[in-house]
Amino acid sequence: MKEPGETRNAERTVHALILAAGSGSRFGGNKLLANLHGRPLIAHAAAAVAEAIAAGVIPGGVAVIPPGATELICHLDTAGLRVVENPAAREGMASSLRRGLEALGEVSPAAGAALIVLGDQPGLRADIIARLVAEWRQTGRSVRPRYRAAPSEPGHPVLLDRSLWPLASRLSGDTGLRDLLAGQPVTLIDVPGANPDVDTPAQLNPLEDQS
Repeated sequence: MKEPGETRNAERTVHALILAAGSGSRFGGNKLLANLHGRPLIAHAAAAVAEAIAAGVIPGGVAVIPPGATELICHLDTAGLRVVENPAAREGMASSLRRGLEALGEVSPAAGAALIVLGDQPGLRADIIARLVAEWRQTGRSVRPRYRAAPSEPGHPVLLDRSLWPLASRLSGDTGLRDLLAGQPVTLIDVPGANPDVDTPAQLNPLEDQS
């Protein structure tokens, strides 16, 4: 017998939303094209999403980039994502989140939730995506991971139920999901490992040393 949340969500889909429109100013620019293990940083997150698509966990999604960022397109397009530009990318992450959710509002079949992926997190794994989707299908609640190696940090990606998408209109600047989800029903699931942000070259170097 299906649980109530599973019944409600069984015919709805989760679509990925990769946020890749940041300026990378703390990195010195072109952060998402920086090399990590022989591939641009953005390619790692895109590959995990592509693996989830190939496995049938999600049907596809969109990626938000700044205007004219043609070097990012090939890595995102080949992952099975529709690339959309954010003309207001300089205003910060909030504008890209709104732009991406607007694009996902037009997909078919209708998106019941968005998997919010940060393009500068190369530790993203397809099995974590699958666990988030499964949890949402059972409960109908937004869900995010809590990584064993960093339990006190907000985990990504965040699977955002469509009922919460309108809250994005309240955000501005570089305000992200932490404030959006404050006080909202969000399930945490414990997962192994970590998925750190890369904001500076100093944060990238230790990852390069890892096999």
